[in-house]
Amino acid sequence: MSPAARLRGLKPDWLSDPKVWRTEVLAGLVVALALIPEAISFSVIAGVDPKIGLFASFTMAVTISIVGGRRAMISAATGAVALVIGPLNREHGFGYLVAAVILAGVFQIVLGALGVAKLMRFVPRSVMVGFVNALAILIFLAQLPELTHVPWAVYPLIAGGLALMVFFPRLTTVVPAPLVSIVILTAITLGAGIAVPTVGDKGTLPSSLPVPGLPDVPFDLDTLRIIAPYALAMALVGLMESLMTAKLVDELTDTRSDKTRESIGQGVANIVTGFFGGMGGCAMIGQTMINTKVSGARTRLSTFLAGAFLMVLCIVFGPVVSDIPMAALVAVMVMVSVATFDRHSIAPRTLKRLPAGEIAVMVITVAVVVATSNLAIGVVVGSVIAMVIFAKRVAHLADVTAVTDADGDQVVYSVTGELFFASSNDLTTRFDYAGDPDKVVIDLSKAHIWDASSVATLDAIESKYAQRGKTVEITGLNEPSADLHGRLAGQLTAGH
Repeated sequence: MSPAARLRGLKPDWLSDPKVWRTEVLAGLVVALALIPEAISFSVIAGVDPKIGLFASFTMAVTISIVGGRRAMISAATGAVALVIGPLNREHGFGYLVAAVILAGVFQIVLGALGVAKLMRFVPRSVMVGFVNALAILIFLAQLPELTHVPWAVYPLIAGGLALMVFFPRLTTVVPAPLVSIVILTAITLGAGIAVPTVGDKGTLPSSLPVPGLPDVPFDLDTLRIIAPYALAMALVGLMESLMTAKLVDELTDTRSDKTRESIGQGVANIVTGFFGGMGGCAMIGQTMINTKVSGARTRLSTFLAGAFLMVLCIVFGPVVSDIPMAALVAVMVMVSVATFDRHSIAPRTLKRLPAGEIAVMVITVAVVVATSNLAIGVVVGSVIAMVIFAKRVAHLADVTAVTDADGDQVVYSVTGELFFASSNDLTTRFDYAGDPDKVVIDLSKAHIWDASSVATLDAIESKYAQRGKTVEITGLNEPSADLHGRLAGQLTAGH
């Protein structure tokens, strides 16, 4: 291959394909428009000036587009992060919030380097489905305040916006339907002089770029003691939402992402955001769905432009953006909610085929997320319940069968299955200590020892036989089981 051909192969898709370029640019513009009211709303939740949320969305998106591990995923100021650090701002002031954001970024880099992303393999599909459906419900519920106590004209505008996004793609997909909907509804409200809530009603847009600086706090242990708990909570919530979102986009686009790089990238983005006076953030599932599923973006360019366009819209086109009716953005988010919800997962035919335990995990995940408005809590609770159900199911797979020699001098117990804390607890009841002959063989060639609980159970069995003057021989251990048993056998009871 020639050097020129190799160089062409290294170029991003958006540099070599005009269609990709157009898709990425327009997707970034749509996301930027949708980010403005949400960033302002999250600023209110955190108790800070609206420009703080907008600055955070700008720096998070631009930074993560460079250092992140999942292309086309949008990171910005989020409600989950605002809920975590809002109390810190109210109790100690804005300087401590900024310091906590920077420290959270450091925590995320450390956790990413330690391989926290690998924990995503323990999130089962039922939790993932529950996560997606709960997300769709939360996106819809977040629009309800914009549907109550508003002028009647809001409702036909939303209906019109939804109709445009459903039918316009049948004409052409050159321009994203959400962008067309926003432009047309804005033109109608301005041209007809219809008085409805607008983006400008949410707060004042910034008129200049953010300036870097250090947080206004004492740099001592007292400050660290105050901010550390909030920073750690923010780091964990941000990483969990970001990794779950990355996994969702992986499945949606049939591509793989670097979860470790994404974890570290989230930390870098939060550190940069903190030094620019932002409130921090993480991956935004709703905006990511607009970018990837609705607008069809697939590269880092759309993420970068979402942040860049956000500042351009606020600083250069602030008066125009302020006139965008909230009904147009509500229609976009309702469409995202409908597109995100996995309707197949609740179809009667699907539910009839799924095990009851998996249905329970899915429902509990949705219920916890909706009740707490926190995706991270729902994922943790759902995953724990799924693991308990799995452990209970696997515990029944361990079995014991006994075969006594014809002369009655020896009995061989064959143990099959996975031996761990849940399955080994009842193992001691499967042996006939009084009736067995003097020599007992426990064959573990079809079993695997996973933990200290199983070794302690085998010790207990040997002890019960020894009390009756009988000997026990354990055979058939595979290499990992033999290593664990050899290290722990006889060492887990008092006196050792």
